[in-house]
Amino acid sequence: MYVGWPKGWAVFRLAKEVWNEGNAELTEKDRYQNSIFFPIGEPNPYGEYFVGQSYLAPVSKEQIPVFHVTFEPGCRNNWHIHHAKNGGGQMLICVGGRGYYQEWGKDPVEMTPGTVINIPAEVKHWHGAAVDSWFSHLALEIPGEEDSTEWCEAVSNEEYEKLK
Repeated sequence: MYVGWPKGWAVFRLAKEVWNEGNAELTEKDRYQNSIFFPIGEPNPYGEYFVGQSYLAPVSKEQIPVFHVTFEPGCRNNWHIHHAKNGGGQMLICVGGRGYYQEWGKDPVEMTPGTVINIPAEVKHWHGAAVDSWFSHLALEIPGEEDSTEWCEAVSNEEYEKLK
């Protein structure tokens, strides 16, 4: 019997919730993993550029590299810039939880599932979880000529604590 994608997906999410109700032994990380589609992955090898714990799971390394990045509550990455002579940049697609994106000199943007952020090359920015929520996004690395990432200073606690 075909029920259609929207109804089928709704039932899948409901089944996951019912399945997890009886398992009180699940960690907070496990419960969050069961609420999202992509795997949380392993501790982020770029962790030195984060405040708090983040995780990284490659989704695809072909054509356009796509990575699933997960942040524990309160975790955020440092200010950084994706450099490129031509093209380049990054796209973020929120797939779980609640977090923020902020460009240098601009107000932060709240990210919830479905939020898409397009980041041109040469824009200084950061992204991370809200203080009280796990947060996951897909990070798409937009191909560019002579592209690189410059990691800058950490987001100050004063800046971060202003977020709602």
